[in-house]
Amino acid sequence: MRNTREVSALGRARLSAGSQAGRGPLARRGRGRYCADSMSAPTPSDSREPAATAAVTMADVLRVWGPLAASWLLMGLELPAVSAVMARLPQATVSLAAYGGVVFPTALLCESPIIMLLAASTAVIRDIPSYRLVKRFMYVTAGTLLSLHALIAFTPLFDLLVGRVLAVPPEVLEPARLGLRIMLPWVISIAMRRTEQGVLIRSGRPHALTIGTAVRLGVEGLVLGAGLAYGKLPGIVVGTGAVACAVMAEAVYAIVAVRPALRELRAVPPSAEPLTLRAFLRFYLPLMVTPLINFIAMPLGSAAMSRMPRALDSLATWPVLSGASFTMRSVGFAYNEVVVSMLDRPRAVPALRRFAVALSAVSSGVLLFAAATPVGLAWFARVSALPAPLLPMATAALWWLAFTPAATAWQSYWQGVLVHSRRTHGVTESVVVTLAVTALVLWTGVRMQVSPGLLVAAAGLLAGTVAQAAWLALRARPALAALAAVDGRVNAAA
Repeated sequence: MRNTREVSALGRARLSAGSQAGRGPLARRGRGRYCADSMSAPTPSDSREPAATAAVTMADVLRVWGPLAASWLLMGLELPAVSAVMARLPQATVSLAAYGGVVFPTALLCESPIIMLLAASTAVIRDIPSYRLVKRFMYVTAGTLLSLHALIAFTPLFDLLVGRVLAVPPEVLEPARLGLRIMLPWVISIAMRRTEQGVLIRSGRPHALTIGTAVRLGVEGLVLGAGLAYGKLPGIVVGTGAVACAVMAEAVYAIVAVRPALRELRAVPPSAEPLTLRAFLRFYLPLMVTPLINFIAMPLGSAAMSRMPRALDSLATWPVLSGASFTMRSVGFAYNEVVVSMLDRPRAVPALRRFAVALSAVSSGVLLFAAATPVGLAWFARVSALPAPLLPMATAALWWLAFTPAATAWQSYWQGVLVHSRRTHGVTESVVVTLAVTALVLWTGVRMQVSPGLLVAAAGLLAGTVAQAAWLALRARPALAALAAVDGRVNAAA
């Protein structure tokens, strides 16, 4: 009975896509104009979509995916750029170990409760009262997380967590402490930026996200370049200073860029059913848990590498290696929103599946080519400027991570199916599976003590990513069956 109701509801939504495709509560009628009469989610390509009853093509998917992938790809370049500059500055090895093993994972962990504000802002802000409620929630949450970040960076809590729990090498402690202090603006900047970006997406301005990412990288490049030219500051100071300045600049750009959208939002009559804090928390708390669980694995990897052979070398190499992997995975991360938005159109699954096949092949193919040829060694030696003793271990670990972009693309495909069908508990379950599998691999490596920590961490990341994709695929089967049934009714009606 449940599947019948799901097929019926999904069928009504998709068969009526011709009149409602691309209309959200703040959907646009013409450039920059909002309406408040529909509840389906907007997509970045509303104004360019063909008739909603036509089957989705690969070209349709590419038009939606392209701008989002560009933003993700630009963000994916950040970690390799920061690592490459730090590797050319004084105290290179300990700076890389401090940034990749402590500072960046800790900053992401502090950020994790607010990382889904982009999705929340896009989904629930439909008028000025709802915007103000989300902003108030953002300030309270970000302020709490900022206080937590400050407690870790400026009190003895740092020695407890980093020195004892993570057990990083002693020479890494003080650079990591300094880096965390410099990164203090991180959480509040990210929270403000993601909240405003949701409004930009809903108002039909997704290109502003790409521009904001370019602003972030531009500022980061200027600070990194100045630090490299000066050449006397430790790498951790230049790297974290560049990242802190960059996220603040992107937040300022988002605040400025959203002003036209807010002027349009003020013209929208308040909703007859205003958003309440209780309703928002009921919606947002499950979203908050998912990245929080996911980011726990990052310091977990650092703690495990610190307890395995070649600990300092592994911690120093990890940000370079994971940065290269993240760059290629980022184009897969962008595919999730594409799937969610395009499944509202009939007969979308075949094209989305074919695109996932192509995306996974190309993204992993690049890393496999680098691992199998001198390209990978040249990248690590000349671009990333890894010290020569670290190069063999980096190229060996690249083979493990070469398959993670393909698994990420399929994760986004199946996760998009689950989100579209409102079966989001399956997404949270998949993250728990990832954490469990990754922890098992890392625990085994610590117990056996036969491989460098870098190789075990790479194997753990691959195993966790594949396990998550497999769980999502399993949980998405009922939703895919419902979509297939609706497509059959559409074909019959045509």
